Amino acid sequence: MSRDSKGNKKQRISKISNSGSSPKARATKTVRPRTEKPEEKKEPKAPREPRLMSAAEAKSYEKTFDKPASRKMGKRVGKSFDKSGKAVTGASKSGVKKPYKKPFVPVDEAQKTRSFVQKRRFDKLAKETPKESIRLNKYIANSGICSRREADDLITQGLVEVNGKPVTEMGYQVQKTDRVVFDGQGITPEKPVYVLLNKPKGYISTTKDDKARKTVLDLVANASPYRLFPVGRLDRSTTGVILLTNDGHMTKKLTHPSFTMKKIYHVTLDRKLDRADLNIIAEGLRLEEGIAEVDSISYIEGKPKNEIGIEIHIGWNRVVRRIFQKLGYEVELLDRVMFAGLTKKNIKRGHWRILSELEVNNLKML
Repeated sequence: MSRDSKGNKKQRISKISNSGSSPKARATKTVRPRTEKPEEKKEPKAPREPRLMSAAEAKSYEKTFDKPASRKMGKRVGKSFDKSGKAVTGASKSGVKKPYKKPFVPVDEAQKTRSFVQKRRFDKLAKETPKESIRLNKYIANSGICSRREADDLITQGLVEVNGKPVTEMGYQVQKTDRVVFDGQGITPEKPVYVLLNKPKGYISTTKDDKARKTVLDLVANASPYRLFPVGRLDRSTTGVILLTNDGHMTKKLTHPSFTMKKIYHVTLDRKLDRADLNIIAEGLRLEEGIAEVDSISYIEGKPKNEIGIEIHIGWNRVVRRIFQKLGYEVELLDRVMFAGLTKKNIKRGHWRILSELEVNNLKML
């Protein structure tokens, strides 16, 4: 017999032995239920009392932390994660300092008030700032009198003088220090700029002040690369619309009494204005300069009787305040809401904006 046949016999015997029990015996076989052992209550361990080291043990314990991370006895010490020593290379090794970085500077409040359109106009004006010398025709055109072609005709006709002498040469270069005169009036090569300001209280309407008080030019310092001048004046406690420009012809036109530029004021009095006094002001009140003629005066609708709207065209000094003081009233608040057709709409107190071309053309047609 082979080994395989012996192995098969052993397998068969094992199968018979497993199936030897009868089905009845398997059915009557009882299954003992598992009995759960009662849980043993574990008593909590007592806290371990700290053991104090002796002086010798403490000394040896400290020595283990004082050992430097270096090779000893030929054994290799693990790599350190501190790579600060490897980062020092090149210029930093030689002691050269890193370039200084400028600290962050917050944006000035005056710059925030400028819109994108106004900033673009300002950049355009800055590019057109005159150089050391400029052609005479461009000089005249930049002053706002006429175009370059029309300026050439004026030059050939001998109507333009430079430093007191008529110039007819085309392409003549003008220096900054030269005085150019056309039609009997001096001109400058600056492009006209018109800025409308909603003046707050506490600012005076002059270019300089000996007492170092705040002026309206402080509020419009970033409005133009050229020097601006206020058109007319508002006293320190008066608020509202005021125009600033470098256009001398426009300034003269808007401030001269013969042009009668209309202005509207919102007046707040210390008490109610009587109807009889209102009629007296409307008819014309005599002051030192003469009869103060008022174009119109009325109570402001929906407001108390001490708030008055008054429209005038005369430009006497503090004329509105003196009109009411003449009748025994004190002006608590005075706000100019309109000047030469320009209003303070969409301009916050202390803010400004550059006039549009349409508004400038309307001023020239007045």
